[in-house]
Amino acid sequence: VKLFSQKGYERTTVQQVAKKAGVSTGLIYQYVHDKEDLLLLSILDVVDSYAREIPAALDSVELPLDRCCAAFAAYCRVVDSRRQATLLAYRSTMSLPPHRQQLIKDAELETNALIGGCIRDCVDQGLFRDVDIDLATYQLVMYAHAWALKYWHFARRIDLEVYISRGLDLFLHGLLTDKGRQHLQRQTSLNGDPLGKRKR
Repeated sequence: VKLFSQKGYERTTVQQVAKKAGVSTGLIYQYVHDKEDLLLLSILDVVDSYAREIPAALDSVELPLDRCCAAFAAYCRVVDSRRQATLLAYRSTMSLPPHRQQLIKDAELETNALIGGCIRDCVDQGLFRDVDIDLATYQLVMYAHAWALKYWHFARRIDLEVYISRGLDLFLHGLLTDKGRQHLQRQTSLNGDPLGKRKR
């Protein structure tokens, strides 16, 4: 990922990847057929990390609004920990042939379904107004990605936890019903922290 990000996909060779990894080129070719395989695996790895981290963040969270906030916060934190890989996915996915691009799209949709399911649960429980689930999901996903895409700007002004908190504020106040607002107020008064803040 680091080499692809620094040198660009087209200019990076399998030999350079092998040298960086401290293995022989022959060993790499035992696992992949070509450089496209390396790029695909690099991008899928970051998408798979969303699929691992989001469910883990929801393990001990029961209430729908809390789960939605926790899922979004987990997504943002994975993006932060994998900023180079996130940028690589945006820059280089189109370098892959259509059938490999589709693998990435399918993996992304599976991950997005975790966020979308949380939003749908909030709608079903009357915490969010009726909303286009797909559009609302991508609003959160694109906001999370923007931390990597525009890190040079945001990181000078605020840290990740503030970015998450302010993103939730923007999102929630556009969707919360009266019932949802009451839940948010109760939750904030109980723990004194904004939803989505990392639990210590």
